[in-house]
Formats: sequence, structure tokens, C-alpha cells
Amino acid sequence: MTEKELPEVIMKKRGILNAQLAGCIAGLGHKDLFMIGDAGMPIPEGVEVVDLVLTAGVPTFKQVMEAVLDETYVEGYYLAHEIREFNPELEDYIKDCLKEAEVEYMPHEDLKRFSGKCRFAIRTGEFSPYPSVVLRAGVVY
Repeated sequence: MTEKELPEVIMKKRGILNAQLAGCIAGLGHKDLFMIGDAGMPIPEGVEVVDLVLTAGVPTFKQVMEAVLDETYVEGYYLAHEIREFNPELEDYIKDCLKEAEVEYMPHEDLKRFSGKCRFAIRTGEFSPYPSVVLRAGVVY
């Protein structure tokens, strides 16, 4: 093919550029669940994994959360009770990001089982205690 015959290439230039994650977010419906988790969070069989982890700490939970929240509306979320004691700084960050959303706490073991209802799970490079959150998609009118 000559240069004249090549099709014009247009590339998305802002927002989430990871094709798999962008597609997963675009496919969300009202009340669908999805998870942002740490590098070690077990993902139940049957839940699509968007594996973003590169190395320990890369990308961070906060980097992924900010990118996801720029492209989605969240009406509710679920956290492990244990985050209150073992990672209160991250809990405060999540609550600050999701001020208008309803929160529900459950034991970490229950959250792991509950994550089996997620359409997809995003694996980050986070290595802090209990940084996983299950998000419930809202609707924007």
C-alpha cells in the first residue's frame, strides 16, 4: 500500500485510553456493578478482569479511581469494614470522591464473594490494606 492508500487513523486523545477498560465502561448499564481492586484481590471466576497492574504501586488505586470517575456516574458503592481500621486515609479519599453516592460496608470476605456479581474488575498495582471497592453504576439524565 502506498501512503495515499492508507486509511486515516483517528485516535482517542483523552480520557481512558485502555481499549478494554473503555469498552467495559461504555457497556455499563444502570445498577451494574464493577470493582476497582488491589493487585492481590482475588477475582471470582466468570468476572472479566481488566488487568492494569504494571509493578507494585503502578498504577495506584487513586489514579485508576480518578480516571474511572471521570467517565462514569456512580450511585452507590461497597467497602470492606476493615478499611476503617487498616486504611482510613483511603476510605476518606473514596468517600470524598463519592460524596453523593450511598455506601454500604460488609466484611472483607463478604465483599470478595459479592464481587462475583460484578460485570468486570479492574486490577491496580495498589498494595495497601483493603483498597477494593465495588461500584454501582448510576444513570445520568
